[in-house]
Amino acid sequence: MDFHHRHLSMETTLRVWIWINFLCFVLVNGQNYNVLNYGAKGDGQTDDSEVFEQAWNDTCGGDGDIKTLLIPLDKTFLLQPTVFQGPCKSSSIKVQLDGVIIAPSDKGASSNPTPKTWIKFSYVSGLMIVGSGTINGRGLTFWELNLKASQRPTALHISKCDNFRINGLTSIDSAKNHISINKYNTVAISNINLFAPETSPNTDGIDISESTNINIFDSTIQTGDDCIAINSGSSNINITGINCGPGHGISVGSLGAGGAEATVSNVQVTHCTFNQTTNGARIKTWLGGQGYARNISFTDITLINTKNPIIIDQQYIDKGRLVSEESAVAISNVKYIDFHGTTSNKNAITIKCSETTHCIDVVMDGIDITMVDGGKPKVNCQYVDGESSDNDLMRNCFKNNTSTN
Repeated sequence: MDFHHRHLSMETTLRVWIWINFLCFVLVNGQNYNVLNYGAKGDGQTDDSEVFEQAWNDTCGGDGDIKTLLIPLDKTFLLQPTVFQGPCKSSSIKVQLDGVIIAPSDKGASSNPTPKTWIKFSYVSGLMIVGSGTINGRGLTFWELNLKASQRPTALHISKCDNFRINGLTSIDSAKNHISINKYNTVAISNINLFAPETSPNTDGIDISESTNINIFDSTIQTGDDCIAINSGSSNINITGINCGPGHGISVGSLGAGGAEATVSNVQVTHCTFNQTTNGARIKTWLGGQGYARNISFTDITLINTKNPIIIDQQYIDKGRLVSEESAVAISNVKYIDFHGTTSNKNAITIKCSETTHCIDVVMDGIDITMVDGGKPKVNCQYVDGESSDNDLMRNCFKNNTSTN
């Protein structure tokens, strides 16, 4: 074979190799749908909502494996309340968020003045939201109007999207809670940052309800309410490596409002820090409720000037309203292990349980909490059955008590 034919053969082989690798790239990485290619301005002033919906419809409607909605770096996109609706044809949908998405500048500029959600994904299985981008809910105008929580939108609401993953996102100044997880099976949330002023109302970091197999780890949450709230219908929740504060801590509940039946089980909170939070590890249930909160553990917790490091309140009532204690959400098998750090509150631990059911099988070991001024904190207990190796601190708490101070 002469040189010319050898050269053509090598060139053809190279082209085939490039084409095969390109096909492999497409098959592995899927197809990108860049919102700029659909006409998005990304100037922070033009309403890009319709363009996002068009790009989403193509992303969701595309056949094959991974399809990617690309929201590029160095652009700021103004979005009205928007629903990204599934189900989608692809088995996996990726939202690559590297730019900034902002809400309307004030309530009056919104296409829906009383939306329950700002950005919502619904019925999208295999959804991934990843990237270094930011969503800005511009919540200040809502807070200044003193609107009720029901009149303010959740920044990011994810509903009925199994096998969901979110990584790298930053959310700031949500008008209400930052992320709402509802009716899910299998979720992984990691390396996210959620920020709102300490005085901002109802700005929970992550709210979980009616969901199972939820993993949240290695994230920072600084808000005006619960860093993470675990509500009824939730089970198999693993929370690890969360830096919480300011805020109201990590809470199970409230559960059983209005006499409702509520269930939460199998919750593990480990290696977390509560930094100048109002509460640390909290379980809160309403008087008159039904159901259970069980198999819950808080382990290896660092406290930095935390006001109420440990709270169980099985007698919660709202605004002094009288409620008959004919029933209560049963609390059992709760463990607090290896708490260390400081509190500003003399009554650092409060376990206030129901006379109807008591709190059962409560374990406290390795509790090393001191007051900021060096003093020794107190423990308040009522109707709790359990055990502790910390005889000095918990001496009278688990001994047939009705009330101990």
